[in-house]
Amino acid sequence: MPRRPDFISVIQSQVLSFSEEDFEKAKAWPFEEARKILTRLQGKTPKKGYVLLETGYGPSGLPHIGTFGEVARTVMVQHALDLSSSIPTRLFAFSDDMDGFRKVPDNVPNQAMLAQHLGKPLTSVPDPYGKYESFGHHNNAKLREFLDSFGFHYEFKSATEHYQSGAFDAMLLAVLAHYDEIMAIVLPTLRDERRATYSPFLPIHPQTQQVLQVPTVERYLEAGTIVYRDPGTHKLLETPVTGGHCKLQWKVDWSGRWFAFDVDYEMSGKDLISSVELSSRICKVLGGHPPEGLCYELFLDQEGQKVSKSKGNGLSLEEWLRYAPQESLAYYMFQAPKRAKRLYFDVIPKAVDEYIAWLSRFESQEALQKLDNPIFHIHQGNPPDAHDVLSFNILLNLASVCGTESAEVLWGFVQKYLPQATPECAPFLDRLIHHSLMYFQDFIKPNLSYRAPTTLEKTAMVDLLEALQEATQAIEEGEAPSPESLQQVVFEVGKKYPFSNLQQWFQSLYEILLGNSQGPRMGSFIALYGVENMCALIMQKLAGEETAEETG
Repeated sequence: MPRRPDFISVIQSQVLSFSEEDFEKAKAWPFEEARKILTRLQGKTPKKGYVLLETGYGPSGLPHIGTFGEVARTVMVQHALDLSSSIPTRLFAFSDDMDGFRKVPDNVPNQAMLAQHLGKPLTSVPDPYGKYESFGHHNNAKLREFLDSFGFHYEFKSATEHYQSGAFDAMLLAVLAHYDEIMAIVLPTLRDERRATYSPFLPIHPQTQQVLQVPTVERYLEAGTIVYRDPGTHKLLETPVTGGHCKLQWKVDWSGRWFAFDVDYEMSGKDLISSVELSSRICKVLGGHPPEGLCYELFLDQEGQKVSKSKGNGLSLEEWLRYAPQESLAYYMFQAPKRAKRLYFDVIPKAVDEYIAWLSRFESQEALQKLDNPIFHIHQGNPPDAHDVLSFNILLNLASVCGTESAEVLWGFVQKYLPQATPECAPFLDRLIHHSLMYFQDFIKPNLSYRAPTTLEKTAMVDLLEALQEATQAIEEGEAPSPESLQQVVFEVGKKYPFSNLQQWFQSLYEILLGNSQGPRMGSFIALYGVENMCALIMQKLAGEETAEETG
């Protein structure tokens, strides 16, 4: 299936916006990966007629944040490749849905029923929800729904369909022909107990339909069959390796896919380095060319430990998307994929604001700068309008001083600052406001800690109040101060007093007025919150009165 015609036209229009030299000089990692692929191909179209990129998915559970990261990054590489070359590209999202059902998940219904089907291929296990042909089909549907929700363009491939249709038959016969060489590669990596039972082939039992991990007793290359001992009856059974009667152990399966599809690119996590090396050796034995790939680092939780889906540490996809827009998650995934990163709630505001900062720069940048801007890769060269966007940090602090859970209240302040903005014409800002309220309620509000000003701070705050009141008079005369001029007002007041540095002055304001040790650019915040409101807040603090948030 070729790329969509409408997508191709977008690519062509983007190519016209840049020079070939721009693409060659671009330093962003997706372009570096694209150049690796082109070097592999020596600039020539593969015999299959296209460059193939692949991502893999184990459908024993639902898609997660790692699934998003791998697909999003692969799509970025594909886009860079499309711009750098005229060779057609395709992206396969492959589901290993013929894998054996090993454990009943805790979060699904009909667990007793599911327990009766342990060991069977996931596509032979009934759907506990009763909606799909099997549990594997259910999870595949969720994967496709998940990928579609982010607008990824891909081709879904099912292991079950490829094994049972005969599409993998030639590859399976090649594995049988090179059985001894493959065993010589795999066995040294196994423990003694596992070596005794290992075989690249996992037969599907004709009666129980279970995926069997049993040794191969005999092989018949011309017939394309293997013989194994039935673990129940101990009788010898002969079965074809083709037509869905067997599947492969996963490392051999991985290399078999590379060989069968002629995959050109697939990235994987640092924890799979040894598996990539082993599968690459097997792929070469089969006569294939292992794909290029990116080894990305793993995510860490708040304690610096590896994030694990089974442990539930770190941050889930649903949690990130509750507190921030998906664009910020794509930005987080774009950043330095070869560097380990903390994946916890406290990284969200920084990721959102860095995304916004890159977006605001994009329009005015030179061509080469745009190609190295994360925004180009997140939005595939077609970013949204950067106007009418406020920082996440400033919205969090606005929610704090307002003591509100209402988006309408925040919009009331925003529309005084940005009169042309509405939820309808600024949908990203609207989403950002709703996200900021959720984040504030769950993470900022419980940890607010206001303090009273010192004598020095009181004196400086009185001076600041008088300076802002002068700005209020200017507003009445029709000369509204800009965020920059208000920032300068705060800056000049701080310089008059013996703070150790100006950072201490601003931190004092954050702690006294906002209940936090960090805060937004004060001039922008005052402009958004309103000079009169800021004067009222300062007077409250000087009088020792509690704000709505402190009493709430």
